[in-house]
Amino acid sequence: MAGKTLRLIVVTPEKTVLDETVEALRFPLFDGEIGVLPGRLPMIGRLGCGDLYIDHTDGTSRTLFIDSGFVQVRDSVVTLLTDRCLPADKLSKEAALQLQEQARTRKARTDHEVASRDRDLTRARKMLAALKKI
Repeated sequence: MAGKTLRLIVVTPEKTVLDETVEALRFPLFDGEIGVLPGRLPMIGRLGCGDLYIDHTDGTSRTLFIDSGFVQVRDSVVTLLTDRCLPADKLSKEAALQLQEQARTRKARTDHEVASRDRDLTRARKMLAALKKI
């Protein structure tokens, strides 16, 4: 029988950002958004960038901004390996606007350069959207 909580572990290249017990969470995949509750079947997926919504067992919730990576759900453990994770209120509107402008004006000649530019535009839009929710 599945438990009533999940263990959430969020790891960036620099450190383990979170390791805590949660009730539920929701986060972006590269092709949409997914929610995870206790009892979820195992999965591995590619993360997108955007808001990670966490519902704690004490009834509180919080939002973090994650930026691509991978997720594994196994038993009651959800592990997110991401390039960046920070509280949504720590995002910089100036940095997001600068990233957006740089991506818009960047000339892309190869498929790789086009994909990189599109990722930067998406990242900037997601950062600005997260800031609007605050």
